[in-house]
Amino acid sequence: MNVNFFVTCIGDAFKSRMAQNSVLLLEQLGCNVHFPEKQGCCGQPAINSGYVRDAIPGMKNLISSLEENDWPVVSPAGSCTYTIKNYARYLSEEPEWAARAEKVAERLHDLTSFIVNHLGITDVGARLNGRAVYHPSCSLSRKLGVTREPLLLLENVRGLELLPFHAQETCCGFGGTFSVKMAEISGEMVKEKVGHIMDVKPDFLIGADASCLLNIGGRLSREGHPVKVMHIAEVLMHR
Repeated sequence: MNVNFFVTCIGDAFKSRMAQNSVLLLEQLGCNVHFPEKQGCCGQPAINSGYVRDAIPGMKNLISSLEENDWPVVSPAGSCTYTIKNYARYLSEEPEWAARAEKVAERLHDLTSFIVNHLGITDVGARLNGRAVYHPSCSLSRKLGVTREPLLLLENVRGLELLPFHAQETCCGFGGTFSVKMAEISGEMVKEKVGHIMDVKPDFLIGADASCLLNIGGRLSREGHPVKVMHIAEVLMHR
C-alpha cells in the first residue's frame, strides 16, 4: 500500500527517532512510504493561541502538499492529526479551500489507528522486556477517539507488562501553548501525573503523542526517576 507520511514539527526537530521508527514500521508492514517535501507546520501553535488567520497560509500550503496524490496520510501525533482534520472549519469563509481540506481530512490517520483499522494488524512482532505504563493523550483519546488501538498493539508486544495507574486518562498538563501561558498550573498537573506513574514503578513510559512525552519525560528526569520514555513507534520497532 502507498502512504504519505506527515512528520510533524516535533518529529522533524526534536524526536527524529519517532519519525524514523514510524516510517520503518510502516515499511515493515508492507507500505511504500512517500514524504511530501513541501509539507510544513500544521499551524497548531498559532491556532491554539488565537491567531487563526495568521495560520491560514500554512494550512493551505499543507493541504496543497498532501494533494500530490490520493493515498492515505499517516501521522505519528494525535494533536497534529486533530488540527488538520479541523481545517475545514477554519476555512469556512473560503468554500473551495474548505472542501479541499475535508478531502485531505478523510485520508488522514493516526499511526496506531491506521495499523489496526486499515492494515488489520495488531501484532507487529515486537519484543520489549519490562513493565510499562501507557499515557493516553487528550488529543488522541478524547478528540480523535483513538483509545483501544494503541493498547491492542502494546498488548501484543512480547515481554511487555502493561500497568494500570491512578487517573491514567488525566491530562499531563502540556496542552500546547497552555504549558506556557499557564505554566504554574501545567507544572502542578504534570507533577501529579508523574506521582501517579511512579506509584506503580514502571520501567517504561509509552505514549503516542511526542509532545506529552516531552512534558512528562522532562518531569520524570527532573525528579530523578530512571524511567525510559518511548513513543509507541519505537516500542513497536523494538526486537
